[in-house]
Amino acid sequence: MLAEKKKEQRQRAMEYRQRLTDRELLKKSMEIKKKLFELEEFKAAENIMFFVSFKNEVRTEFMIKEALKLDKNVILPITDREENRLLLSQLKDYDQELEESTYGVLEPKEEYVRLMEPNELDLVVSPGLAFDRELNRLGYGGGYYDRLLSQAPQADKVAVAFQIQIVEQVVTGEYDIPMDKVVTEQEVIS
Repeated sequence: MLAEKKKEQRQRAMEYRQRLTDRELLKKSMEIKKKLFELEEFKAAENIMFFVSFKNEVRTEFMIKEALKLDKNVILPITDREENRLLLSQLKDYDQELEESTYGVLEPKEEYVRLMEPNELDLVVSPGLAFDRELNRLGYGGGYYDRLLSQAPQADKVAVAFQIQIVEQVVTGEYDIPMDKVVTEQEVIS
């Protein structure tokens, strides 16, 4: 029953995001970046984990490049499908060190992998399909972020999402980890 409800919610959330034009995606992403970079959690953080945006997610490329210019340690996830987990690698050069993984997502090339541990993270900028005002997050269904976040209790958990991804109530399960804040182009939910 729970899995079926989550599946429906995921489908609806993806359909909402697909309605955004490239121009809207970029404009809204710029607003989200501005709000994210103004957060005290962001300013104080040294080790920040970003995700590399895929398809119609909040655009993160310019956020990552800007964070690097601000001398932040930018950490990116590498999906380890065999172990069903995310490995963490420090990024130094966005344009040179990434390549498309099997699933089309940009990840560090093997020669640029600089592994880090979850307990070294200060801030995790998280993706998701839907969020509610209680800061619950609906992910893509693999549990990768929930597993990672359970190993990084010291890190601030901030999701970036479009306002259309805020729903009345996210269907949650036992292992789902809520966010500390959700940043949209219109507001910061905390």
